[in-house]
Amino acid sequence: MKNFRVSFQGEPGAFSEQAALAYFGTSCAVIARESFFDIFSDVTSHTSDFAVVPIENSLFGSVHQNYDLLQKFNVFIAGEITLRVVMNLLALPGVPLKNIREVYSHPQALGQSEEFLRKLKNVTIHPYYDTAGAAKMIASEHRTDAAAIASARAAKHYHLHMLHTGIETDRQNFTRFLIITRKPAEPKREAKTSIIFATKNIPGSLFHSLAVFALRNINLLKIESRPMVGTPWEYLFYLDIQADARQKECVNALRHLQELTTYFKNLGSYEIGRTISDLKL
Repeated sequence: MKNFRVSFQGEPGAFSEQAALAYFGTSCAVIARESFFDIFSDVTSHTSDFAVVPIENSLFGSVHQNYDLLQKFNVFIAGEITLRVVMNLLALPGVPLKNIREVYSHPQALGQSEEFLRKLKNVTIHPYYDTAGAAKMIASEHRTDAAAIASARAAKHYHLHMLHTGIETDRQNFTRFLIITRKPAEPKREAKTSIIFATKNIPGSLFHSLAVFALRNINLLKIESRPMVGTPWEYLFYLDIQADARQKECVNALRHLQELTTYFKNLGSYEIGRTISDLKL
């Protein structure tokens, strides 16, 4: 692959950085940014060619902020990759678990490690903007009373010791990442298409909207609803379907859907991504 510029949310060692390197190769130029809003802005402002966006986790569910940003920004989904996520409790070398009084990490990581954290005594849990950012803070501030939940890559990058490995609640802990860019992709293999739509607030509207796919034997992979800003108690629906928007059946289904909806946005078709269970970077 070319040496693309790829934005991710977090600090070096973040799981999103691992996803970027796994998808584009280690020669890509990764750009660490503090917020999800920043990485979407990087794409639309041409600061980066792509951004890697976590969208859902098998234990903790969807990353709702990124669903909202997909609707807000003029971007397309160009691909996806799913990583097996291993959470680790990191501290300064020589600091034992009994000295830990505070644990920091991203809310998603804290949620994925909930059962382990409940077993810790006299420990205060602090949400932090990033897993690797928490590790960086522990190292830079030389915190001997605190630990971070982050990746093994972060432990190596910030010279921390892993007090416990694999602390996620379930070993089947996977995060799906989207690859976003400015132009629609042209998938060459089996594809999925992601769309956003809103329906009239009348009985049966969602049923009739989804039926356009069932009538054409198009498989629905995921549906997510988000509040429609400015219209209380009405919703946008995010849908992943197993089809390429260029195929005749899908073209007809999407045209039919637009006749039934009050809002429609096609986020693009992209190749169904691979799952990596033993990432080593």
